[in-house]
Amino acid sequence: MFESGLLIIGIFAIAFTFAPVGMGGGMLFVPLLHYGADWPIDGTLLAVSLGLTAVVSYGSGLAHRREGHHDDAAIRSGLNGAVPGAILGVGIVVMLGNNLDPVFKIVSVIMLAWAAVKTQRKMATLRTTKDEEAEEVDGIVNQLALRVGTGIGGLLSSVLAIGAGVIYVPVLQQIGRLQTRKAIGSSLHLMMVVVPVAIVTHLIFLSASEWQALRDQMVLVLLLPLAAYVGSTMGARFGLKYMSQISIMRVFLALVVITFLRYVLDLIGTLS
Repeated sequence: MFESGLLIIGIFAIAFTFAPVGMGGGMLFVPLLHYGADWPIDGTLLAVSLGLTAVVSYGSGLAHRREGHHDDAAIRSGLNGAVPGAILGVGIVVMLGNNLDPVFKIVSVIMLAWAAVKTQRKMATLRTTKDEEAEEVDGIVNQLALRVGTGIGGLLSSVLAIGAGVIYVPVLQQIGRLQTRKAIGSSLHLMMVVVPVAIVTHLIFLSASEWQALRDQMVLVLLLPLAAYVGSTMGARFGLKYMSQISIMRVFLALVVITFLRYVLDLIGTLS
């Protein structure tokens, strides 16, 4: 009971922290469930983490929409790549089978390193701009590149059980030419469609033992989304009201680096 309480608090804290930066929190939901609740990295854990990510994306995404921080044209275009990518990602998980754990962590490390570099470069650009809200760049958007980028995000969403904001946000900023807050809001809107698609597809391919594991944890599985919703709603409101764009990106980068180091240490331990 005590461990379950700590798990619920952890889910709330992750949702609160990730909501303002356009991420679903899956990068920390997965290790929390894996290390904190001793769940194996399999279809059950991926489906539950994606469920929590969906709650965060809706709680924060709707708050961003009310404030006008979204771009519907970019969202529609991005979904053309992200949804097929999510379905393909589930197919990759099914094919990996028992080899999912090490592959999962290796891909996570690569993805996080890429996101850290991209975010740091964007922050350097922002520091040279006096008006943070004037960062949006005019020009023709390469729709193919945008869809390929969001397609990669959708694929990683299913494989890594994440919202993929770590991919969507830089893609929407650099290819979609959106300023930070619009990129974050649009990223959350992509998640609001893509993550449910990934969840349903994962559930279709769960084995009998994975379904049983899900039923055994049903009470906890129902409580965790509530904690995620409350945390994401409060976090989004706090971030929109009190955090500047550069501050949001600093938090984003810190979370990426922390998660990167955790997976690297785990991989080192596995190899040794």
